[in-house]
Amino acid sequence: MSDLLSPGDGRAGELFSDRSFLAAMVAVEDAWLEALVDTAVAPSAAKADLSAVISPSDIGTLAEGAERDGNSVTGLVAMLRERTGDQTARWLHRGLTSQDVVDTALMLCARATLAAVSDEMCLQMAQLVRLTETHRRAPMLARTLTQAALPSTVGMKTAHWLTGVLDAADTVGSLPPLPVQAGGAVGTLAAATELTGSADAALALSNATAEALGLAPAMPWHTTRSIVTRIGDALVTCCDAWGHIAADVATGSRTEIGEFTEGQAGGSSTMPHKRNPVMSVLIRSAALNAPPLAAGLHVASASSVDERADGAWHAEWGTLRTLSRRTAAAAGQTTALLTGLQVDTDRAATNLAAAEDLSAEQRSMSDVTGRPVAPQYTGAADLLIESVLARARRRLEEPS
Repeated sequence: MSDLLSPGDGRAGELFSDRSFLAAMVAVEDAWLEALVDTAVAPSAAKADLSAVISPSDIGTLAEGAERDGNSVTGLVAMLRERTGDQTARWLHRGLTSQDVVDTALMLCARATLAAVSDEMCLQMAQLVRLTETHRRAPMLARTLTQAALPSTVGMKTAHWLTGVLDAADTVGSLPPLPVQAGGAVGTLAAATELTGSADAALALSNATAEALGLAPAMPWHTTRSIVTRIGDALVTCCDAWGHIAADVATGSRTEIGEFTEGQAGGSSTMPHKRNPVMSVLIRSAALNAPPLAAGLHVASASSVDERADGAWHAEWGTLRTLSRRTAAAAGQTTALLTGLQVDTDRAATNLAAAEDLSAEQRSMSDVTGRPVAPQYTGAADLLIESVLARARRRLEEPS
């Protein structure tokens, strides 16, 4: 995919693309049909490799039909039946509804996105560990509310960045296994129960489909959309962490500060002397866009009605895709930013030395305790840094 209005979108590759979503929908139909055959509900002659009869060239036709039917599943099922025929056409999709296919395909695409983001965060942790170990005691001015505050270290700043990434990774890791959706027309498994002859057998079909797709077995959740909002919130938490890093780098790379430089700074169309912190700018863009997208998922969830929502469900699809792709792109951009980030420790020390009197707090503490003013005033920074580094090392040592 490409998107001229979202620079870096190509980093997301095929994640949540039309191609991957179509493949996911076909995989759902294939898994359900296979479950029907394996449980002897459908004859063995119904089995078919559905992916072999559908190609990306069908996307345009399906997209046109989606406006007529409200989603692309109706057209997909008709296309599959026409191209397979006989027993496959007879049993294909029986017991499912369009929402089952769309929701399960969304989960498959979301799973791929979350896996890609998690992989990038592992790379980011490794880079942040390196930066923090290298610069843990390099003097740096800490600023609060944009003003000079107290002495600190470069390592303390990067340790804060590392904490944000670790927290984001924990949030993604705490998501429940993504669920299958196979409730039938109104989420009661009525058609599947009729096909199999019992409620237990109908539920077994759903569970078998989940297993085939590597998803979690689940009760139907047609208008209970918490898993969608939880995915959105996890992606926003990642963007929050990266936005913090990008904001610090963009600020630190200002000409008058000069503490950070991006490894591959961008140019200007008219000012050849400039080295713009383009990665930081793009990451910040994603971080600013992500929360409203997740809020849209919450609005859709809160607007769910009846046993299938009239528009709220539809509003999720493009919103979740945009949020997922922008998060995936920002993940890669953050890894690139940290990998190439240059820290000017001399400039950082100079900025600290040039700041006006920063010892007022230290002197007041000395007056209270009666102890003389110490030559250094970075408190427990080294201990705090080591605590974060230990957490990161444990995380990186975990089996993937």
